[in-house]
This record gives sequence, C-alpha cells and structure tokens, in this order.
Amino acid sequence: MSDINFKNIKVVVIDDSKTIRRTAETLLKKAGCQVITATDGFESLSKVMEAKPDIIFVDIMMPRLDGYQTCALIKNNPSFKKIPIVMLSSKDGLFERARGRIVGAEYYMTKPFTREELLNTIKTYVVETKTAG
Repeated sequence: MSDINFKNIKVVVIDDSKTIRRTAETLLKKAGCQVITATDGFESLSKVMEAKPDIIFVDIMMPRLDGYQTCALIKNNPSFKKIPIVMLSSKDGLFERARGRIVGAEYYMTKPFTREELLNTIKTYVVETKTAG
C-alpha cells in the first residue's frame, strides 16, 4: 500500500456521526489525503463545490438530506458527476446497494470500515483512474 501516492487526493467525508468523520479523517490524513468533512448533505454541497474533491464518502442515514439525495444532487450537476461517490452504511443490504447505484454511487461500503477498505477504494476509484486517464 505504501507505494501508492495519496498526496493531493481530496476526499470529502459526509457523516452525521462525529466518530465516523474523525476516524475517516485520521486514517486518510495519515495516508496523505486532504480531507474535508461535513455533518450532513446540506453542509456538504457547498464544500463539494468549493473543494472539487477526487472522491466523496457519504453516509446513507443522515438528517435533512440523506445520502441518496446528496448523491443524486451531486451527480445531477455536470461539473461534479464524474466524482466517484461511495455510500457508507451500517446495513449491508441489497436494497441499499441497488438504491445507491440508482442515484449514481460507484461503490458501497459497510461501516465500520478499515483503513485498508478506505485506501483500496480510493486506489480503485481515484489513483488508478488518474494514472490510466
């Protein structure tokens, strides 16, 4: 894993759980990523527009604007539709996965996640696409 350069990769983590935000932020910063966090979908929209991240991790169950709505709003904007979005959920259900795909999410991750899962997802959806494209 250490041969991959995660420097300058901008990641937005959207979750109403402070623990999840902090965990993801710590793990990703240690790997060299720039991390921007948001507590819900509404707060995330301006941050996504400002940061233009390389990848977004979004919790499904959030107040006000849930993960599906947030993902749909981001994907409906032509400037941001190419940003890979990873849905986060404590449920590992087929319905959640299918619904995530419908709103345009690239991937689905179950919480709690590991450092490897986070970094492998970034490697798959950001690092490899950047080097390939």
